[in-house]
Amino acid sequence: MTLLATTRVELDAATADRAPTAVVMTMGALHDGHAELMREARRRLPADGRVIVTDFVNPTQFGAGEDFDRYPRTLDADIAICERNGVDVVFAPAVAEVYGGSELGITVDPGPRGDILEGATRPGHFSGVLTVVAKLLHMTRPDIALFGEKDYQQLVLIRDMVRALDFRVEVIGVPTVREADGLAMSSRNRYLSDTARAQAAAVPRALAAGQQAGGLGPAAVMDAAREVLESGGMQIDYVAVTDHELGEAPGRGTGRLVVAVYVDGTRLIDNAPVELGGEA
Repeated sequence: MTLLATTRVELDAATADRAPTAVVMTMGALHDGHAELMREARRRLPADGRVIVTDFVNPTQFGAGEDFDRYPRTLDADIAICERNGVDVVFAPAVAEVYGGSELGITVDPGPRGDILEGATRPGHFSGVLTVVAKLLHMTRPDIALFGEKDYQQLVLIRDMVRALDFRVEVIGVPTVREADGLAMSSRNRYLSDTARAQAAAVPRALAAGQQAGGLGPAAVMDAAREVLESGGMQIDYVAVTDHELGEAPGRGTGRLVVAVYVDGTRLIDNAPVELGGEA
């Protein structure tokens, strides 16, 4: 049975025995991508281990005009998904429970890698992300924390923070779970109309086109991906090829193709590894 905790006191009581612990951090509106994180957490723990899922829509990572107020909140359905996937504790605090002691305005600075790609479009986003992740790591005290690779820049920055600030937790990236047509599972997919949902399938096709062009180098990868996105009527925010830590793309070897687009007003991000064989 999954236990619901909504306060730090309740969470501390539920985790007092300090069993080996994994945490999966979510903003709720759970889907099978989240469920795979839970299943992977359970696979990585011993039989007496504990899986915690945090279910918290974090206000500090939303910018002005973004979808904080309308972001789906489905706690009862989320708990049912957690129960089916071996979760021991759902921590679903109120905003005041997480930020009630933040009157000094202290936040986590993501550094220069937080200012590119998503950070360039959404100023302050990653400070909000890292601040809440740091808080939730302190509250849940896990041995391992699992994050999906769909939010690839987020994953890189969380690893940066954990390494730089000496958190005693292992950060594990889990491959993106996709729909039958390749679209990455996302809570925001539910915003899409049927027409927009069909249009969004161009995103994974663009990633595949970029991967196929990898032998010609990063510029060709980006051109191939852009061509598919533009032909699909996407509003492109960015298409970029980087190394695995979001630095300059290597001329040869494994890079990362990252994209962000708007489909009928809904922002979608995705990424894929790409084997590069040409000149940078």
